[in-house]
This record gives sequence, C-alpha cells and structure tokens, in this order.
Amino acid sequence: MDVASGTAAPSIGEPGPADWFAALPVAALVVRPDGTVAHANSACESLLNHSERAMQGQPLEFLVRLPAGPAARRDGHGFAAYDVELVLDRTGPVRADYVEGALPEQPGWRIVTIHPEGASRRFASAGERGGARAAIGAAAMLAHEIKNPLSGIRGAAQLLAQVGQEEERRELTSLITAEVDRVAALIDRMEDFTDQRPRALEARNIYPLIAHARQIAAAGFARRIPIEERFDPSLPDVLLESDAFVQLLLNLLKNAAEALGETAAPRITLATAYRHGVSVSGGRGKPRRPLPIELCVIDNGPGAPPDLAEHLFEPFVSGKREGRGLGLPLVEKLVGELGGVIRYAREGEPPSTVFRILLPRAPDA
Repeated sequence: MDVASGTAAPSIGEPGPADWFAALPVAALVVRPDGTVAHANSACESLLNHSERAMQGQPLEFLVRLPAGPAARRDGHGFAAYDVELVLDRTGPVRADYVEGALPEQPGWRIVTIHPEGASRRFASAGERGGARAAIGAAAMLAHEIKNPLSGIRGAAQLLAQVGQEEERRELTSLITAEVDRVAALIDRMEDFTDQRPRALEARNIYPLIAHARQIAAAGFARRIPIEERFDPSLPDVLLESDAFVQLLLNLLKNAAEALGETAAPRITLATAYRHGVSVSGGRGKPRRPLPIELCVIDNGPGAPPDLAEHLFEPFVSGKREGRGLGLPLVEKLVGELGGVIRYAREGEPPSTVFRILLPRAPDA
C-alpha cells in the first residue's frame, strides 16, 4: 500500500539470472562457441567503453587482447591470467586479472571476467601477509637464538657461585663472555637490516677489494676450496662503497663454501665482465639505469632446492639445516644500496650456481 496515495504499490518479482548478471560488480562477458560475444554486463560496458548491443556478435579477441604468452595456454576450458596487460579496443592497455570459465552443460560457451587492478590489490595484501610473516619469523628467530645463550649464561652463573677452584671459575667466566658476545653478534646482524643511511659511493678499482675478500675466505671458511679467477683486465672503475662491497662478497663466498660441503671436487670461481647495453628499469617515469659492471660468484655445488629458488632473497628462507635465512637478503640489500641488482641462476653443463651482480660504472670512468 502506498501510504501517501492510499493505492496498492505494484508488485516486484524476484530477480532472475539476467538481473544478477547485469548487476555483477565485475566486468563479465558471455562468449559463444564461435568466439563471439553474446552478452555483456554493465560493468563490462563501462570498462570497455562499448554498449552491450555494440559488443554482441563481435569476436572476443577484437575487444580484449591477451599477451601472446598467456593466450597460448588457453585450451577452451578453464583459464586464468593474473596481473597481465590486456589491450582493450577503445581504452588501450590495462593491468588486470583475466579469468575464463566454461559454462556447465553448454559445450563451447564461456564466461569471461576482467578484474582491473585486481592483482595489485592481491599483491598488496600478500605483501602485508609477507610482512607479518617476516615480523613473526624475526621474533621467533630472535627468541630462539637469544634464549639458548641466555640459558647457558644463567647456568654458568649458578655454577660460578658454587665452585671454589680458580681454574673452574676462569672456564665459566670465559663461557659467559663467549655467550654474551654471541648475543651481541646476533643483534648486530639484525641491525644491519635496519641501517637506512645512504652509502657514500665513490669510484674504486674493484680488483683490490675482490683480492681482499678472497684472501679472507681462503684463510678461513674456504681454505680447502680452490677459488679460481676469470677476470676482465680492462674493467673500468666501479661506483661503490668499499666496506659494503667486501661484506656482500664475503657473504656470497661463505654461502658458496657452505653449499659445497658434500661436493666431491668443490670449486668457486670469481668472474668479472663488462656488459655493454645492460640496463634495468629505473621505475615508473624514470629512465633505465645502465649497469655494465658484472661480478659473478660461481660454485659447482647442487644449487638451491627448486621450491626455494625464487625466494632466496627473502628473509628467513634457507635450504641449510642450520641456516637463518639472513645472508642473501642482506646481500641484496647491500647491492641495492650500491645502485645494483643481484640475480641467482643455474647455468652451464654440468650446471653451476651463479650469483650475478650488476653494478654502475663510475662517472667518467
């Protein structure tokens, strides 16, 4: 009953499938077996800047074009391509998630949904989850690592109060000192990640720094492993900070030495080269950055497990039984602060592990 007029209001029936499809907040198309569009909803009309009437009968590929790689994987059944650049007929390229699904009991018919910027939202939430996991991992690792030496310190202090021999006291005080030093070293490692001060970069000859790191490795953790050199003698000066460069190179050498633990004829190779034309993106709206100086740390070990290969530079990811997963993330941080990039690969036959660093040359070098 219309209260104002006293007349009965017209009855409204239950919405049907056509109403639901039209009101979907996601751009959707229904595609016939011959690949032409049968229906499009309002969200799709807005996204593609076409009316449903104009789209009906048009080939889907005329309205929405996938990149060649993802398009080749379509098999007429379910298909999805996330965070790809679609080319839309009227509005140009757009980053989106593209999903196709087969209609049950309707052979050849498909429904297509397009989610603009869906991937960025998904990756943002994934990043938030990753940040939470990193924080949780950091807390767990710190709790575990600090708890062990503190337990030893407490036990040594209790014994120190009970013993009377000077030699026993010296042993226990040495234990306390060593464990306190271990806690301090752990905190120092974590502080490396929080140091955001800009690096004082300068033009340096890279070879004395490589020689220094090689000498430290050969005298300590890599003393039983041959370290070969494959150098480009004409390499120009590099823009870097000496301490950061030596630190990251020592981390990579130590990582290689540990990976060779069970290799029959272990070998580490240090290689340099000048790569003309190599550059990386400088970010949105910025020119590409030339990074022609290449330094590779190569070992003939087994490499990272396949399921970890894409995550080696993430904190707390390690394929080693006693690994903390902090060495390679710190290396990536230091390389980034020097203006470079680092990549992991398995190359050659038989395959070797390659950590490839690309750095900028010094101006006027």
